Parts: sequence; structure tokens; C-alpha cells
Amino acid sequence: QVQLVESGGGAVQTGGSLSLSCAASGYTFSRFCMGWFRQTPGKEREGVAQISVRGSYTAYAASVKGRFTISRDNAKNTLYLHMSSLKPEDTAMYYCAAAAEAYRMCGSRGSEYANWGQGTQVTVSS
Repeated sequence: QVQLVESGGGAVQTGGSLSLSCAASGYTFSRFCMGWFRQTPGKEREGVAQISVRGSYTAYAASVKGRFTISRDNAKNTLYLHMSSLKPEDTAMYYCAAAAEAYRMCGSRGSEYANWGQGTQVTVSS
């Protein structure tokens, strides 16, 4: 069964950095677009970043572009999100997700992803 497990969340001050990891198992990781999403109570889930199967294509939400970097290591079945210059508005539960179908174009909508991790909390204090 597909399993995605996020780690690396925590508390950081404004301007600080954090790196999140997502360990994937139960499917052929290298064949699927992957994405990071975040959600705060009262807000809709937001697509933060997406990456193609080989990592040649990446996309970011305007709110994080230039500050966050998504990457993947297919040999390790692991997805990463490196976050810098963090702001209080980045505070959220961050989720790792795998696309619904292999080799499909990566999009920013949650409906395009079928499998999700349990989430890891990121808290940025001012």
C-alpha cells in the first residue's frame, strides 16, 4: 500500500530555515509527480510546490517562490522541501502528495493527487 511519511517540521523564527522530507514506499516513486501542500485551520489546502518525475520541472506558489526549493532523490524514494526566509504566514501543516497517475503533468490542485502523507507541522514565530 502507498505510504508517504513527512518529517522535518518544527518551530523556527522569522527568517529562519527548515528542510522537510517525505519518505515514499509502496509504489514506484520515480514514475510519479510529487507535490507539497500546506493547510491552516480555516483555509483551503494550498499547493506549495510540485516536481516532475525526473525533477526537470518544478513549480511554486507565488507566495513561496524564491524562498522554497522542491527536490527529489529517486534512488532514495524521498521528496524534499527546503524552506528559507520563513515568515509567520508560512505556518501550516505541510503535506507530501503523489500524483494520481504515473507520468502525468504536475499541477497545483489537490484533486490531481491521490496519496497523501499525515503531515508535519511548521510553525514560524515573529
